[in-house]
Amino acid sequence: METAYVGLGANLGDREAAIRGAAARLGARRLSALRETEPWGRKDQPPFLNAVAEVETELPPRALLDRLLALEREFGRVRDGTRWGPRTLDLDLLLYGSTRLEEPGLTVPHPHLHERLFVLEPLAELAPLLEVPGKGQVSDLLRAIQSPP
Repeated sequence: METAYVGLGANLGDREAAIRGAAARLGARRLSALRETEPWGRKDQPPFLNAVAEVETELPPRALLDRLLALEREFGRVRDGTRWGPRTLDLDLLLYGSTRLEEPGLTVPHPHLHERLFVLEPLAELAPLLEVPGKGQVSDLLRAIQSPP
């Protein structure tokens, strides 16, 4: 078994139901508080609800990502090529144990994890001392983004 952290977000439909439903379907051990956040990347869309789930899994990283993408589709997500657009559910594999992996379509840790307050805050709620491979401790990353130079 491996501990993975998954970012959950939604800004269309019943956002809370989608996030809680996806967390339940993933068998999340813990789910952070839900936070309403401004869109990242594209501002011309409704606000998001975001959270992070802690998941125990036997699936390897690629299979877990495939499971996340299938869940997105089950919750009505349509990937039409629009980047950072509105969605009924967005699931991102943030961390998979201490694994560092870069292959087509999958980078672990998530390449933007350390840049996004809407990921770091809920992740710090669950695991402030967690080490993000190649980046540092979650609490330090959060402090750095909250107090830019």
